[in-house]
Amino acid sequence: MNYALPREDVTAGLLAAAVHGFFVLLLVFGLSWQIHDPQPIMAELWQSMPEPSRPAPIPSPQPTPAPQPQFRPQPVPENKAADIALEKKKQQEERKKTEALALEERRKEKLLKQKLAKEEERKRKEELQSKEEARRLELELQHEAAQLEAERVKREQEKKHAELKRREDLQREEEELQQRMLDESLAREASQIKAKAAADQRASEVSKIVAQYKDMISAKVRGNTRLPDNLAGNPEAEFEVSVLPTGEITKVKLTKGSGNAGYDQAVQRGIEKSTPLPLPTDKSAAAEFRNLLLKHKARE
Repeated sequence: MNYALPREDVTAGLLAAAVHGFFVLLLVFGLSWQIHDPQPIMAELWQSMPEPSRPAPIPSPQPTPAPQPQFRPQPVPENKAADIALEKKKQQEERKKTEALALEERRKEKLLKQKLAKEEERKRKEELQSKEEARRLELELQHEAAQLEAERVKREQEKKHAELKRREDLQREEEELQQRMLDESLAREASQIKAKAAADQRASEVSKIVAQYKDMISAKVRGNTRLPDNLAGNPEAEFEVSVLPTGEITKVKLTKGSGNAGYDQAVQRGIEKSTPLPLPTDKSAAAEFRNLLLKHKARE
């Protein structure tokens, strides 16, 4: 710890010591210059100097007191002058010591106040720094919390967006599937309608071809049939004829007679003579002639 006195205190101490020395010399030499016998004087001796009091605040101006009569020391004997001077010197030294002690106490007190002030300032700075650090940490925590909250909100939004997109994709896929199924259904219906129309048209064409060739077969059989003489009425006989793809007849069977055996036999002979029968080149139409049901009337 630095106990160096301030420059003002050192200067004041030196001035005080010089003034006191001057008064001591003046007192000694003044007493020795007296030409008459000095008269004894009364002096009060102190065991020690009283503690110097702190400087009181400057009071407000008071009325000037009435002048007091000046004290004039009585002459003292010459043999006591040296004792008095010595006593004065001791008192001066005691006063100097007291003043030095008081000055030292003031210096220590000042240093203590400065130390306390510095300590208070240090504590204040540490407290302020601690508050600033706490505030900084609080702001950092708030910032981190805000960042975490922002990230959470962002994740929630991304999750909602992904869920919404997934639902939209599923809905779009479902709509596309329904549309595809509808298109396929419509295509199947259209194909079925088209196929049915084609089949109907084909069946109509095959029917026409079959009817045409049945008429041709009937005409050929009629041309090869010799009806009995004196045939009465218009008898009709029905035969089942088995035909090869080449038109060759392999079998003729009467399935329904006309009631006239001669007519039935004549028609059967006419069928057998008509081999090979004319057959269509169309396979579907030709298939109708594998087992041909042939009806024949005597007169159309």
